[in-house]
Amino acid sequence: MNKIADLSAALSHSGASDHDVVRQRTLKASIGCAGVGLHSGHKIRITLHPAPENHGIVFRRTDLDGQPLFPARYDGVIDTQLCTCLGDRDAGIKIGTIEHLMAALAGQRIDNVLIDIDADEVPVMDGSSAPFNFLIDCVGIEEQDAPRQVIEVLKPVEVEYKGCTARIEPGHGFEVDFEIDFASKAINNQRMSVKFDDGVFVANIARARTFGFLHEVEAMRSMGLARGGSLDNAVVLSGDEVMNEEGLRYDDEFVRHKILDALGDLYTAGKQLQGKVTAYKSGHHVNNLLLKALFADASAWRVVPMRKSALHAVEAPALATA
Repeated sequence: MNKIADLSAALSHSGASDHDVVRQRTLKASIGCAGVGLHSGHKIRITLHPAPENHGIVFRRTDLDGQPLFPARYDGVIDTQLCTCLGDRDAGIKIGTIEHLMAALAGQRIDNVLIDIDADEVPVMDGSSAPFNFLIDCVGIEEQDAPRQVIEVLKPVEVEYKGCTARIEPGHGFEVDFEIDFASKAINNQRMSVKFDDGVFVANIARARTFGFLHEVEAMRSMGLARGGSLDNAVVLSGDEVMNEEGLRYDDEFVRHKILDALGDLYTAGKQLQGKVTAYKSGHHVNNLLLKALFADASAWRVVPMRKSALHAVEAPALATA
């Protein structure tokens, strides 16, 4: 997949004017935190470091010999069953539950960061992206000299898996229209469209928590999974009832979290996408399939500089709920 690897060279031939181009961003300083792994239940520490231009988002397993590096790329995803998981299947190395951190980086337009991690999954924190946004806010964001690139979608691409669908088509900026449908009366059918202009993610999506049903949690624990899951880091439902004493953060927190997951999963494109995503009951697997289908068709995309006009809505409101 040499085409993605050469993204950084594409802009030099674009002739884009400096005043209209968005610049790449990294962190002003290193910052870390510790938390519990959702599946292992172990205490895990991560540290986010500033990184140079065109470095991208890269994870480093500091607990392993040689401290192997894993770029956050869709073609490095080895598992999508319960989360999005990077790694080396042959070597038995993985880094799971990357999507909430990836969503925070995407939502705050962080292009370059090195993430040290001392275990095989990112800590779940409170089940949302908000704690990672807090880390970014604590150290601040540094604008770099190199222009930011986006992957412009040139024609529609669609995938389907077991009744779940995802489609991406040309569009201004980046927009996600997501619909979910559950039998539980606590969720029912929810649909939301989000245009990711500046600040929209932090204000409206970042605090939405992961969720699951009590019977699913019990089944996962019987398989040695979800050992770190609790009401402190997930919305748990028992039939039609929300078990969390404090209730929901939003009436439609469930679809907002699915949008959060999609944003994080799709940021493994290696750059921000420019286009509109329409998803029905999609999850980590279908999100990954969509990227694979897009990049398998060289005529469906191209790399272009990100324009400042893409940071602000010109045709539609930032949020719409059906």
